[in-house]
Amino acid sequence: MRACGTTRQYGLLLTLALLAGASAATSAAQAQSARDFYKDKNVRFIIPSGAGGGYDAYGRLLARHLANHIPGNPHLIVENMPGASGLTGTNWLYNVAPKDGTVMAATYNTLLTEPLFGNTRAKYDPVKFEWIGSITTQYNSCMVWHTSPIKTIEDAMKQEVKVSTTGMTGNSAQTPGMLNMLIGTKFKLIAGYTTTGMRLAVEQGEVDGICGFSYDTYAASDPEWLKDNKIRFILQTGNKPVKELPDVPLLINYVKDPKELAALKVLGVNEEIGRPFMFPPGVPAYLVTALRTAFMETMKDPKFLADCEKMHIDPDPMTGEDIQKMLKEAYSAPKNVVAEAARLWPPTTTD
Repeated sequence: MRACGTTRQYGLLLTLALLAGASAATSAAQAQSARDFYKDKNVRFIIPSGAGGGYDAYGRLLARHLANHIPGNPHLIVENMPGASGLTGTNWLYNVAPKDGTVMAATYNTLLTEPLFGNTRAKYDPVKFEWIGSITTQYNSCMVWHTSPIKTIEDAMKQEVKVSTTGMTGNSAQTPGMLNMLIGTKFKLIAGYTTTGMRLAVEQGEVDGICGFSYDTYAASDPEWLKDNKIRFILQTGNKPVKELPDVPLLINYVKDPKELAALKVLGVNEEIGRPFMFPPGVPAYLVTALRTAFMETMKDPKFLADCEKMHIDPDPMTGEDIQKMLKEAYSAPKNVVAEAARLWPPTTTD
């Protein structure tokens, strides 16, 4: 019996060794194929916002380091494609961009659930994108300029607070609208600004502040505001405070209705995924694997991390596989919960 057991164990070990060898051989072959494909290639890196904002800062940060980890070391060429709060670039990637691995993109995290809520202008299925990875989470916050009479979120429930935004979709438009419905704030949207213009409007006193950007957006694009205490944070989303804002109240502390809390959980998928990057659907699997591996290697690259420190960015990466899983779960949520989330975060349904 002992000899039989030993034989079985030997057979199992041999099988595992063969499988491991086959897996390693497959991985090596895929890496070589990706290297052959990307050598001397240009890869377009689409950022669906204007220059100077948080999405631009994060995209260019990644672009500076990612190519060093992609087999074949292609040239990454960053292109800004702003419009419709990220919809223009995201629609283009899904429907028009080549699906051969030569185009990748960032997207607004709020656009991840727009098709779920019925936005007819969102001409894409987020579950079908080939997700590469995300640098960090993106919990929203509301802030006002230091000279504003608004001191707390309770003040925003009592008097009008003007906030700047680019359009009527995206974090900076829909977050204040959601807060008005949920907790009775009096945010007034002033739309039509460029990404940079939103900030200038705050500095020049045209508006009180911005509601819907994450703390790390300011750390990346306006660090002097933080250093010089030019802005005051009055509310943040997420399940716990970001470490830089330990005393700023959380939205969930003001919401008691179970259905609203369940809807906030669905909406929270956007914030958890945060700063994602993706291929269009249909890119060959071996190239998706190569980019996912390159992305996670970049997240540990000392030069990348040194750049993050200079930009006051604290990476909390998520794999492409995890993004895919989280989106599938969100798109499988009960219909009544989805309906409540859509009420709180209404889609743009006009073409």
